[in-house]
Amino acid sequence: RKICKACKCSQEDHSLSSDVEDDRKIGRLLSDSKYAMHTARVKGGDGIRIYKRNRMIITNPIVSRKDPTFDTITYEWAPPGLTQKLAMQYMELIPKEMQPVAGTDGAYYRRRQLMRQLPLYDQDPSQCRGLAEGEVKLMEDFVKKYKAEALGVAEVALPGQGGSGKEEGKPQDKTVAAGKPPESTNGTLEPAPTAEHYRCETCKQAVPGDCPVVYADRAGYSRQWHPACFVCCRCSEPLVDLIYFWKSGAAWCGRHYCESLRPRCAGCDEIIFSEDYQQAEGRAWHKKHFACLECETLLTGKPFALDNAGLLCPTCSKSKRP
Repeated sequence: RKICKACKCSQEDHSLSSDVEDDRKIGRLLSDSKYAMHTARVKGGDGIRIYKRNRMIITNPIVSRKDPTFDTITYEWAPPGLTQKLAMQYMELIPKEMQPVAGTDGAYYRRRQLMRQLPLYDQDPSQCRGLAEGEVKLMEDFVKKYKAEALGVAEVALPGQGGSGKEEGKPQDKTVAAGKPPESTNGTLEPAPTAEHYRCETCKQAVPGDCPVVYADRAGYSRQWHPACFVCCRCSEPLVDLIYFWKSGAAWCGRHYCESLRPRCAGCDEIIFSEDYQQAEGRAWHKKHFACLECETLLTGKPFALDNAGLLCPTCSKSKRP
């Protein structure tokens, strides 16, 4: 189970992964995809790729003191390819409690979301305990397919400039020639909205021409989102590091995209690739994980109690009652 044995809290409440582990996980996710430019090969790592996470350090002089000193703010992640001015504008359009400033609740929130939205066991069969021998290939094909067809890394630009600064290291903070329509992922030209007609795809409100917006290339560049509105269509959580999965005309987080295609085990939290699994009250379990949360007794074909806390046998259910 991916929970604390003592208090039954989730992994993200107790054992967050390290920055290095997160960067390796995202590097693995983006490798073998068209977003591999966001990764770098690890020297001597036998082909392993690591996430080229873009950090941003802001240094402001403190002029009130006699000796010149500086106040330094480090953002643990910032959208790449922007001038510092535009990147700061983007950050200011995100709720303060979600801004990934090092040492703050916002940085902690980002790391929790990396674990929640993009669990390692949704992309790496070797991290799964629920896979039967014949299901490893099924999962490998599943991952390969979503990397090719759904996975995306959104970009930040001014309205009308999405997709225009693809070259790495080329900051986007410029004016695009008037009347140049944006290009979609299949190479066809899409009608360009006029400045007064840019609207956020989520809230449908107008987007000011001087404020950064989010573009998702799989959605086409005629759509844009306010930074705070680029969220998973299922859980409404902001998409961490702008990593999304595109399906049915909407952006999903990795967790809920996978769940939209395959059931997820309520016991081990892994995707179920077997066609023979247990279901009850809208939830699913690997058959070997359909067990009491407290005493681990298998409950297939036996009475059980099910609530938000989990699956319990009648004995443990009675003992937990006040």
